[in-house]
Amino acid sequence: MQGFKKFLLQGNLVQLAVAVVIGAVFANLITAFTEGFITPLIGIFGGVPTFGDLYFEINGSRFLYGAFVDALISFLITAAILYFFVVLPVAKVVERFVKAEEATTRECPHCCTEISRKASRCAHCTSEVVPETAA
Repeated sequence: MQGFKKFLLQGNLVQLAVAVVIGAVFANLITAFTEGFITPLIGIFGGVPTFGDLYFEINGSRFLYGAFVDALISFLITAAILYFFVVLPVAKVVERFVKAEEATTRECPHCCTEISRKASRCAHCTSEVVPETAA
């Protein structure tokens, strides 16, 4: 029983549970945004297309390909919204706040192996090099 409690209280499991809940709520948010704003915008330029009733039959079996087309269009719209309104802005914010780490190594000008920036001699070819100082 102790092992089960430890498993349940493990950080990764709790983080996963929180991510699933937030993901479900976020999916509802994206769906509401798509249905409330994007679909009406598309409707301005020629009506809201619905493919849900499209199908074909073979030997009495009905294939509802229209439902798939509706789901595909919904997926593409949702993916575009996520990319342009979430992924790109977050990437720009992260890029702005994360500073690039300064390199601690450099290339030896004689043998092109990687050496420390502070090195005065290459460990590989033993050539003398001028140490780089932090600016």
